[in-house]
Amino acid sequence: MPIALSTEGLTDFESRLIRWISSSDFVEVPWSTKRAAEAFKVEEEEVYQALASLTVKVPENIQIFYEDGAIRIVADS
Repeated sequence: MPIALSTEGLTDFESRLIRWISSSDFVEVPWSTKRAAEAFKVEEEEVYQALASLTVKVPENIQIFYEDGAIRIVADS
């Protein structure tokens, strides 16, 4: 059973990003930081920083792994 996500302590961008990831399929469709940056109209560096932050702030709600030559991301919100 997924653990409910508390957005307390998350920045606005981190909250929006994890909700977007949880509603998308980045297991079947490989993750693209470039596409994420374009979707949120931010620099790729900001996406990388937010992903790294999410793995520390809500580690029970996000999983990032490498499979078949690509990054895959799963999140619960």
